[in-house]
Amino acid sequence: MPSKIITSALRNGKTVLTEVESKQLMIEAGIPVIEIRLARTRAEAVSLSKEIGFPVAMKIVSPDIIHKSDSGGVKLNLANAAQAGKAYAEILAAAKKADSRADIQGVSVQKMARPGVEVIMGMSKDDQFGPVLMFGLGGVFVEVLKDVSFRIVPLVRRDASQMVREIKGYPLLEGYRGQEPANISVLEDILLRLSDYIDKTPEIKELDLNPILAYKDKAVAVDARVILEPAK
Repeated sequence: MPSKIITSALRNGKTVLTEVESKQLMIEAGIPVIEIRLARTRAEAVSLSKEIGFPVAMKIVSPDIIHKSDSGGVKLNLANAAQAGKAYAEILAAAKKADSRADIQGVSVQKMARPGVEVIMGMSKDDQFGPVLMFGLGGVFVEVLKDVSFRIVPLVRRDASQMVREIKGYPLLEGYRGQEPANISVLEDILLRLSDYIDKTPEIKELDLNPILAYKDKAVAVDARVILEPAK
């Protein structure tokens, strides 16, 4: 049985899930994500920020705005209620300017995560092989260096282990020049859970977790994006 989130989206003719919906799917898949809350008003954004605890990050929530940063839809390191309220107003104004017809559901509020090694995990479908999982260094590294590895779903532990170790940036995961190392077995576990969930959920067409912040004891997805296959 597909998730209620997927069923509801397809019933409404929607294939691009919001970050809030995408993260809810990842929680169902057993993937650790940073808790995210949806604010529909300025007062709610301030209230949720206080509840979550500063500093917080805010992002526009709209299925029509994919590149949130490029459209001014992201504000980071908000340290108090005044900054949170101002950020909410600025994000909405920027989003409306970027796309006046966009379906804007509100603004997401989440705790700022402490810095870690940024990695990316993703999935796209190949016409011949079906779902293919991708792993690499995250953030700007994936755009500039394109240092990634691929495997066909479903994965076994050996596949996950090889994916992590065969990228050129692997020394960064081991704790390059005194930096905190990433927990490799945790990253392998996430790849395996992702593979299992994708294998059981053919409705997913594309998936991106970028960045995942990797630490010595855990890893957590900061952002998530899921695109569904159109309903037949």
